[in-house]
Amino acid sequence: MADADGAIADLERRLVRYPAERYPVQHATAQFHLGVALTNEGRLGQAEAALTSALRGFEPEALWVERAKVRNALGAMLRLSGRVDEAAAAFEAAAESFEAAGLTADQGAARFNLGLVRRELGDSPAADQAFERACKLLESVRLGAQAGAAVRELGTTRFLAGDIERAVDPLERGVWLADQARDEAGRGGAANILGLVHLTAERPQQAIEAFRTALTAYPRSIRPESYALVKGNLALALEQVEDVPRARLASRQALSIAVAAEPVRAQAAALLERLGDEPGDVLQVLDVEPPERWPATMREELARWVDVDPRERRTEAEAWIEGQLARDAGADLAEAWIDALLELPPQHLVGLVTSLLEALGDRNDEERAQVRSEFSRAMARLHVPQLMRLTEIFSGIAQELGQEEGWT
Repeated sequence: MADADGAIADLERRLVRYPAERYPVQHATAQFHLGVALTNEGRLGQAEAALTSALRGFEPEALWVERAKVRNALGAMLRLSGRVDEAAAAFEAAAESFEAAGLTADQGAARFNLGLVRRELGDSPAADQAFERACKLLESVRLGAQAGAAVRELGTTRFLAGDIERAVDPLERGVWLADQARDEAGRGGAANILGLVHLTAERPQQAIEAFRTALTAYPRSIRPESYALVKGNLALALEQVEDVPRARLASRQALSIAVAAEPVRAQAAALLERLGDEPGDVLQVLDVEPPERWPATMREELARWVDVDPRERRTEAEAWIEGQLARDAGADLAEAWIDALLELPPQHLVGLVTSLLEALGDRNDEERAQVRSEFSRAMARLHVPQLMRLTEIFSGIAQELGQEEGWT
């Protein structure tokens, strides 16, 4: 905010330094940059005044490319102001001028903006045409990320218009272009919409694949809000294939994100109301997953445990102990739990181990001995520094809880 205010103040000083009557082009250029800066700060009335002044300052015959750039910026300001019809006219004029000047990238950007406002106006065919042209233009000058955004919006426009089957190809291309451009946010966005298209078309398995692709672009710790959105959508697709444990697990993982949007939370909560909200689904998922998938599944689930209420974490720990005792692969499950634990930030280890040992304390002597043995065997496979660290954590917490059994 301070940097933006400083830049605006500098531009205002430049206007004084270059009065319009003596330096018309320099003055108009400063007004243009000031208008963009004010738009970015949400000061739309002042932005309009600056951009309108810039438009007057650039001579129509000699500086029509500069006027096109101002019109493009004016369109962005008008769109934010809710004056979408005027924004469309500004973007249209800018795109035509850029086309006449042979400025392909600028024309592509203007037609992309035009597509957005045409869609907002409910004119899907015009939006479709604008996005399609934008994609071709931007791809022709090798702007892969921008071309990917245009084709993604093309697919989104068709999806929103109910043209489901024609939405698939552009969205698949959007995923590919974003991947080639290393635009992870764009790749995730295109894959998520593609998943919704398949879900609407009652192709849940393809929807699951698309949502899982989107999740690889939205790590929980980096893009939590997007992660929650896609997890909630994945849960719906899993519900369609009657994979209840995975559907409930995905919904809980969406709900565990504090910044998840309210519609995402409502959707996830509604699914759990339909399917039930019993703890311990992760064990049922592991029962049918190949062992090589266990680390990723457990890492994601323990990350959720970190963020939930301690009472819910204790309930999940109780279900885990119950499930581990009931399965022949108890030692393997303990190893998966320990491996996932060690991948979490160090500050989270104590809370998770405390919940586990509190749940273990409620079991009888024989059961405690079995679980302790399985966890100890899993820990014995670790490198010595990790082993010593975990042994210290487990033993210290056990002592605090009044549990006499040691962890060695």
